[in-house]
Amino acid sequence: MISLSVLFWMYVILFAVIGAMRGWMKEILVTSGVIVALFLVTIMENFVPFIRDSLTAQSSFWVRMSVLGVMTFFGYQGPNIPRLVESGKFVRDKFEDVLLGIFLGAVNGYMIFGTAWYYLREANYPFDWITAPSELSETGQSIMGIIEILPPQWLQAPVIYIAVAIAFVFILVVFI
Repeated sequence: MISLSVLFWMYVILFAVIGAMRGWMKEILVTSGVIVALFLVTIMENFVPFIRDSLTAQSSFWVRMSVLGVMTFFGYQGPNIPRLVESGKFVRDKFEDVLLGIFLGAVNGYMIFGTAWYYLREANYPFDWITAPSELSETGQSIMGIIEILPPQWLQAPVIYIAVAIAFVFILVVFI
């Protein structure tokens, strides 16, 4: 059995490697996609009465994960659109691009896996093969420290609105 915290750090490292291979400009699109996913979930849960009133914890988990999955998918696939690739903006030609790609890749691992973990926790770990960490053990207490800094924990209204604005401005400045 593997702890969710170990899996979390494994994914942060894996996404950092992926970020090094893809470059920072492609990774910034993924970061923006995850921020938009959190924004959409916030909007749906606060302002769409059907979703706010009728979904159970488990069905809410699937809606949240679907939004996260779709936005992450399009964040990773966006730079593969031929028109964007031909522009030459996504070329990694400097060592600094690789280093920034490592950093942003690690941030993306934190954002994606951290958000999924937070949604699992909110749904009370709906799968038999995933168990909640024990808060009585020392390891469980350190895991609870990680849970307190997961993205949906601190990216709530009004911070998510500011994050969307910053991501939008950053994409406009970098890509236009």
